[in-house]
Amino acid sequence: MTITAAIRTTALTKAYGQKRALDAVDLTVDEGSIFGFLGPNGAGKTTMLRLITGLARPTSGSVHVLGHDVATAGNAVRADLGFLPDVPGFYDWMTADDFLRFAGGLFGIGGAVLDERVAMLLDLAGLAGVRTAIGGYSRGMKQRLGVAQALVNAPRLLLLDEPTSALDPMGRKELLDMIASLRGRTTVFFSTHILGDVERVCDSVAILDRGRVVAHGPIGELKARYGVQKVVLEVTGAADEVAARIATRPWATEVTRESGGAIVVTVTDVDAARREIPAMVVAQGTGMSRLDAGEMGLEEVFVELVGGEQR
Repeated sequence: MTITAAIRTTALTKAYGQKRALDAVDLTVDEGSIFGFLGPNGAGKTTMLRLITGLARPTSGSVHVLGHDVATAGNAVRADLGFLPDVPGFYDWMTADDFLRFAGGLFGIGGAVLDERVAMLLDLAGLAGVRTAIGGYSRGMKQRLGVAQALVNAPRLLLLDEPTSALDPMGRKELLDMIASLRGRTTVFFSTHILGDVERVCDSVAILDRGRVVAHGPIGELKARYGVQKVVLEVTGAADEVAARIATRPWATEVTRESGGAIVVTVTDVDAARREIPAMVVAQGTGMSRLDAGEMGLEEVFVELVGGEQR
């Protein structure tokens, strides 16, 4: 089966005076995927969303959405988009049912089609049966309602701008569960700076830094490409001597000590490290209380590529 692109940008650039918010971005988002657009604050994520929706025009380059050039498509493509801004607005005196019906009416949806869609979306958002006015909702409830509103026109592409940034852990979990349930039903373009959210729900990711895409692909491939494997061990004595021994092995590229005393080894061959380390500990005349091994997580890949703190 051929996978088509929901979003494709070519050398997409947006400049404000001398500053380039986006700099020659080439990006492909497969239709039907949940795509994480990841970057520190100020990296250019919101600018990208404005270009995708046609709310801004590129300085150069192009962006095609669902096969249409956004610069010339106008409402022909916008009718297939759903969008949740980072701070969505609501009419606080409405109920969720009222609000979704109002949003559906703006798209010309009515009758039995709207009835069925509103019922489905309220259930998806966990708001079925809630009669409280929106002004009494928690932030998490409002965000789930915002996603439901963005889905009222059954869009082929759903754009989310920092949807979990102001939520508590429970609100974040509920919203991420809602987003994950959309996999295969619509394409989701999920812009965020929260790495754990991307790792939990997204299939693929692009990492943006200072207007440039520094990595792009399935999460597993990015970990394999940029990540390294690490072994963490704790010994009952002679930790410095054990660390020095490990540092001589060809598979050990870096050996460091954590503040709690654990030895952290960056390795090129984790299987060899697992085999040899226990024998090296015994040879040093000490014991071992912990030996863990695993690949670099998305957060470590992000820090390695972006460099420095999230801004």
